Amino acid sequence: MIVDMNHNKTISLEMREKLSRIKHLALDMDGTIYMGSTLFPYTLKFLSDMKEAGIGYSFLTNNPSRSVADYLKKLEGLGIQADEDNMYTTSLAAIDYIKTHYPSAKRLFMLGTPSMVSQFEKAGFEACADDPDDVPDVLVVAFDMTLEYSRLCRAAWWASQCVPYVATNPDKVCPTDQRTVLVDCGSLCRCIEHATGRRPDITLGKPDPNMLKGILDRHGLQPDEIAMVGDRIYTDTAMAHNAGAFGVLVLSGETTLETAEAVAEDARTNPAPEFFPPDLICRDIKELGELLLMARNK
Repeated sequence: MIVDMNHNKTISLEMREKLSRIKHLALDMDGTIYMGSTLFPYTLKFLSDMKEAGIGYSFLTNNPSRSVADYLKKLEGLGIQADEDNMYTTSLAAIDYIKTHYPSAKRLFMLGTPSMVSQFEKAGFEACADDPDDVPDVLVVAFDMTLEYSRLCRAAWWASQCVPYVATNPDKVCPTDQRTVLVDCGSLCRCIEHATGRRPDITLGKPDPNMLKGILDRHGLQPDEIAMVGDRIYTDTAMAHNAGAFGVLVLSGETTLETAEAVAEDARTNPAPEFFPPDLICRDIKELGELLLMARNK
């Protein structure tokens, strides 16, 4: 459903019922609550209104290069008060996944920034050295802006040795306003694949549903009680669809209304569309907040 951009907030009874069931919001960050380093003017009121209405929220990001503590510092610098319960990153998703599927794993070989490695160490894991005799329980490949060639080669070696292999996110590049290309986790994994023939056993991060599952488990929620809110159809609302959750596309970031309508048309005519349209399209989170409050005042 697309909300009337002329501020007509009339919604169907079915949509009102769906919105009234929402107890928690999974919020994408860049393009949804801020743009770059600039907070949207309506974000603080939106968060305050949601808290007052009893709707919880978590901030999600596919970028694992910062620890939760570092992300919380950034949010604080933007005027947002949050704690660890409000953050869920692909690092946390990987930690939860490893603890669930490899409960005896302790030592990890990680391609990742020192900030990311500190997040894993805080969770009780140990980092393996770049040494063929220091065999890891799990190989973790992430967005690593401190990448050293020898460590990339070591990661490829462990991949070739059939060590369990987890990738934190599928992104090929990280967005930047600088005149460079920030090679992200997905491209590092393709490099390892080209060298060894091995793909990750699991690639976490949006659109993989494990990221939302982590929030559902953390808060004891059912899929129809959480809304994934973001500005990208191929990651944010695709993850909502994959998890059976409610997907909200906001037009404050990357995706235009024209692109969203094209995706909706493709889903109507194509029996196997590449992407499914979101359940709801809003101009921004301000408009979403108004709809959520309206649904609760039925």
